[in-house]
Amino acid sequence: MSGTLNKVMLIGHTGDDVKMHYFEGGGSIGNFSLATNETYTNRTTGEKVTNTEWHNIVVRNKAAEICEKYLKKGDKVYIEGRIKTRKWQDKEGIDRYSTEIQCSDFTFLTPRSTPDTTMANSSENQNPAPAQETPKTDSADKKEGTDLPF
Repeated sequence: MSGTLNKVMLIGHTGDDVKMHYFEGGGSIGNFSLATNETYTNRTTGEKVTNTEWHNIVVRNKAAEICEKYLKKGDKVYIEGRIKTRKWQDKEGIDRYSTEIQCSDFTFLTPRSTPDTTMANSSENQNPAPAQETPKTDSADKKEGTDLPF
């Protein structure tokens, strides 16, 4: 196989709110950490063990602004992207490396409920029958009173 693939898919919880950086040309970058967990049972002790892996997520431009607006610490999110390792120098001039996930797609998995939708849903559930019966009786009256097929 001659092609290569650099693709990452993660489902996890955000470790903090999105931190934004804006540029003069109008672009922006958002950064946040994402925790994924692996849970297994230790065969020798029978103890349940959970390992957490932290990922640095980078989102750009409009996607970053959307993440900043809707993602909060602890939210569950699906992230799709690619791995990128950056090399940089610290204050002492020592080379350092950072591995990031360059996000290309995401889906918010934590459900949001607003007071408006909660109120609308509760009022619909309290009295659904009249709303359904009214159109039926109106259409029945129209068919009986006229010879029109509609």
